[in-house]
Amino acid sequence: MSAPSPRYERAARRAQADGRIPALSVALHRADREPWVFTVGDSGNPDHPLGPGTRFRIGSVTKTFTAVLVMQARDEGLVDLDAPIAEYLDVPAHGDATVRRLLSHTAGFQREPYGDVWDTLISPDAGRMLAELDRAERVLPNARRFHYSNLGLAVLGQMVARLRGGTWAEILTERVLTPLGLEHTTAGRPSDAAVGYLVDAYSDAARPEPPVDVGGVAPAAQLWSTATDMAKWAAFLASPELADPDGRVLAADTVDEMRWPLTTTDESLWAAGFGLGLILVPEGKRVMHVGHDGAMPGFLAGVYGRRGGDGNPGGLGCAVLGSSGTAGQTNELVHDLLRLAAELDPAEIRPWRAAPPAPPAYRPVLGRWWSEGMEFVFAWHDGRLQARAAEAPAGRPPAIFEPLPDRPGVLRTVSGREAGELLRLTRDDSGAVVRMHWATYRLTRLQEGFDSGLASDGPETTNRR
Repeated sequence: MSAPSPRYERAARRAQADGRIPALSVALHRADREPWVFTVGDSGNPDHPLGPGTRFRIGSVTKTFTAVLVMQARDEGLVDLDAPIAEYLDVPAHGDATVRRLLSHTAGFQREPYGDVWDTLISPDAGRMLAELDRAERVLPNARRFHYSNLGLAVLGQMVARLRGGTWAEILTERVLTPLGLEHTTAGRPSDAAVGYLVDAYSDAARPEPPVDVGGVAPAAQLWSTATDMAKWAAFLASPELADPDGRVLAADTVDEMRWPLTTTDESLWAAGFGLGLILVPEGKRVMHVGHDGAMPGFLAGVYGRRGGDGNPGGLGCAVLGSSGTAGQTNELVHDLLRLAAELDPAEIRPWRAAPPAPPAYRPVLGRWWSEGMEFVFAWHDGRLQARAAEAPAGRPPAIFEPLPDRPGVLRTVSGREAGELLRLTRDDSGAVVRMHWATYRLTRLQEGFDSGLASDGPETTNRR
């Protein structure tokens, strides 16, 4: 990592000191640099001093892994996101909750399994958890609003286990951890793990928290990992096309789908939202941090990747793991470091180079068109037809089109404005494109009203008709 590393280190040291975190491990991963890793504090494990390989409990970051397993099953035709969970699991109640609603925490499931699990520190195994669903409440109607639920994600994890014919941990290792090389991420507590603490609010005393195995709720909160592994995972969530270019774990388009906001976590303060198993934190200027926070007794974790924005090199992920269950600085630092990385060590600006021209069939499309009184600019870049509103902010991505092989002169909008809609080209006898329709709205070279009259003619032509 280059020159900014002292700034990163200072930010981490400040968070550890202000948060009074016994052990803090931080990593930044990016596509164009070696990872930056830093630790400060004491592991609390005499046989294994704190270092880059020290493992921490990552709590609910585990949910992002379970969400990926669900999406793998969907892509392979094993699951329909809009089907009720009862189609895949034999449950005594709440079987009408859909997979999509459970992934986005909008199914209304109560937060935890039935019983006072945080008093007893004994979690039900998978069988008992599912058998007792009729004793768990549906605290809100389906699709009413966001309500975070460990129980909901745990049910999805057990659904994947049933579909695949193994345990959740086995399937996760085989289908995600091994392909991505996350060798230090495990379901069981490793011998080199840091000790988690409750730090006294009014003194410098710190009490070790008991280790907790969450049993059947493992798909929601069980994993242990290193900051290096988790920064790499965050980079995958932000830039799968770079972290997993062959799509061994999940197609980039599917991860895009997971990142689409389905709900906000607060109706009056739109500072965070949820996609399919992922927390989405808008940063302004078309920048999004995507990932998850985690909390377990004695531990907090923040694992996020950065999407968009100036200076973003791609594949930019950060993980902050701490051995205090109360230090909010852990969850704040991950966002601070992602901002610093883009600001202090931006991606290199690549020089522009000439490229082959647009195919002859699309050259008549290039340039300015009008629709609904608005001006659009169609262009050919990176081997694709694109369109932007003439007055769109510079950072707004263009609409991108792909031709339909079986329908000459018709293209599909694959991203950006009007995604999914058709663009139809109308040519005259000479082959020139004289008119287009996009999402059924007419586009013409001159500014026309809906009655096909030219705006430049003013009211006189209309009055004579």
